[in-house]
Amino acid sequence: MSGEFIDSKPINLCKKRLAMVTSYDAFAIHELKAWQKKMLRRPSLFDKFSKKLQTKFNSWIPEKAHRAITVAIKQMVRAVLFGSKFLTTSPLQNMSLPTREEAVTKKINIYRKTAAVEGGITGAGGILMGLADFPILLTIKIKMLFDIAVLYGFDVKDYKERVYLLHIFELAFSSAGYRTKVYLQMVNWDEQQKNLPEDINQFDWRNFQQEYRDYLDVAKMAQMIPLIGAPVGIWVNNKLVKKLGRTAMNAYRMRLFDNPIGRLS
Repeated sequence: MSGEFIDSKPINLCKKRLAMVTSYDAFAIHELKAWQKKMLRRPSLFDKFSKKLQTKFNSWIPEKAHRAITVAIKQMVRAVLFGSKFLTTSPLQNMSLPTREEAVTKKINIYRKTAAVEGGITGAGGILMGLADFPILLTIKIKMLFDIAVLYGFDVKDYKERVYLLHIFELAFSSAGYRTKVYLQMVNWDEQQKNLPEDINQFDWRNFQQEYRDYLDVAKMAQMIPLIGAPVGIWVNNKLVKKLGRTAMNAYRMRLFDNPIGRLS
């Protein structure tokens, strides 16, 4: 159900869905509950085996390399986080959920197409262009999260809202075990955020970059292979942005239904 909703003709699909439920809110809550169960699902044997292999592989990488990669990703993400906020409009208030999510769906589809084109171009360029894909795609993803937050009525000029963006990013691109840990940090966010440190440097950047790298390793390595790099880049980037968009929609639904005052008409 959820995959269809994000694809083309969202309004027509919504009308078909609404014929089966009493209201749009009921439809959104149904999707939200299914997503929440997935976030709390225990890692499968395959998940555990894959994570064990990845952890073993990471243990072979020198600590200096880990620190260098952590710093690089931290600075990259910080630059996007603190730069994109000036390109984002004010949060939308007093708008119905169906109207918000129609706009969000359109926005996600735009970013999917942009990421797919970018993946095709860098994938066709071999290893050097493939390396360039990483920061470009990261920027596309985070800018999309800014736009989605605004459409749901949240002010990304607030540092704590940007931390929530980072958690959404982690949810989409982390192993099953770590994903559950992040999800529990986001439940009842209005209370959780009161305990956040005022300095974003205290965010867990090491786990952030390592989970993201582990998640993307195989797909992005395939993107650098001659001949197949372009189609792989198109397919992978489209799927990654779509997944992030779906994760963001449910993460913000969770907050709206917990505290709807002022955001839902």
